[in-house]
Amino acid sequence: MVAFGIPMPIMLAWLFVLGAVIGSFLNVCIYRIPQKQGFWASLVGLGSPPSSCPNCCNRIPWHDNIPILGWIKLRGRCRFCSKPISFRYPTIELLNGCLFAFVYWLEIPGNYGASIAESIVYDRTWAASLPIPFWLSPSAIVHCRYFYHMVLFEALVVATFIDIDLRIIPDGVTLPAMLVGFCGAAIGQMYIVPLWFQDSSVMRSAKSVFPEWTHGFLSGPALPDWFASYPVLHGLAVSLAGFIVGGASIWLVRLIGAHVLRQEAMGFGDVILMAMIGSFIGWQPVLIVFFLAPACAMAVHMIKWLIWRQRELPFGPYLSLATLIVVLDFQYVWAVSERVFAMGPLLIPVMLLMTVFMFVTLYAMQGIKRLLGIPLYPTDEIEEWTSADQLHHYSGETNDMHQGQWRPHAGDDWPGVQSGRGVAYNEQWRRGP
Repeated sequence: MVAFGIPMPIMLAWLFVLGAVIGSFLNVCIYRIPQKQGFWASLVGLGSPPSSCPNCCNRIPWHDNIPILGWIKLRGRCRFCSKPISFRYPTIELLNGCLFAFVYWLEIPGNYGASIAESIVYDRTWAASLPIPFWLSPSAIVHCRYFYHMVLFEALVVATFIDIDLRIIPDGVTLPAMLVGFCGAAIGQMYIVPLWFQDSSVMRSAKSVFPEWTHGFLSGPALPDWFASYPVLHGLAVSLAGFIVGGASIWLVRLIGAHVLRQEAMGFGDVILMAMIGSFIGWQPVLIVFFLAPACAMAVHMIKWLIWRQRELPFGPYLSLATLIVVLDFQYVWAVSERVFAMGPLLIPVMLLMTVFMFVTLYAMQGIKRLLGIPLYPTDEIEEWTSADQLHHYSGETNDMHQGQWRPHAGDDWPGVQSGRGVAYNEQWRRGP
């Protein structure tokens, strides 16, 4: 199923080169987007001025901008001023090239005569029930989905490094990718999981427990009929639901954290980032990302807190890592979580109970901190009292210019000194004319 019948090794090598070239552009995005205030200004700034050394301001020749090789040829230093060039630039180019090749190897079945069902992001349970649009072949679908996911991953790479550097996620990173998420969803087969489904066996078990008046809500087909009749609308609905659920989940944590912890638990950039992720993968996978990301962050955060006592950490990189795991290991992740999302309408009260549980857990953590004598709420850091601060404070507290000295004879001091200090009348009152 590889495009144009090209052997898989050749295709992967070509994609590695393409990914390294795009990685060079990602370096530009990471460096320039945060420098501009405003959405449009950050995008316009990507094209001008041309790349130049930030130290000597000389324009970088095109042959020095060759991904990875250009940095190696220059030995990591500017051609003109010999200032060191960060090792992160070729590292991002290398990793992005590997990402392009690795995702293709997972998502595109490479065997001769392979079927679409061999793709790692193929849902065997429900995909057979949903028709493929007549204008797309199975090979075209998996390749369109591959480039669709790569747009998501590239945006996550940029957001991750900006969040690590500056603790922000600019709209110039997330909003353009979000637009691609909605437009790509209109093809009709870019989603991983359908908008809604339910397992009849779960519904039958629920009817035996819940009152009779609720049975109407627990009845229905495994998949609504309009999914097959309107594949484009279905794709857009998946994207819209993912956008709403992804953004709302982080926004809810933000509100609860502000109420219980009295500090910002999540930045607004994380809200937009999660909404962007949901617009690509739908609401069920984005909820898996929501619960998987804290697990990814927990180990790293504990190490940082034990060594450096740092409480705050950028959450964007862990949302990105969790998204990568969910998409590229989808069949295994979905095998564990599918039963939960097959609950149909019962999923709504379950999610409400989990929200209440999170609220109660945060309050319980505050109670434990109170018992251990740990401050419940963040306090302003006390700045260091320097020698300059002490001298300034001393000069303000000692208006008497003769403090600590023998009192001079009358007329020994020039009156201009006292007038310049603003204490002439005070001295006359204290000491007399």
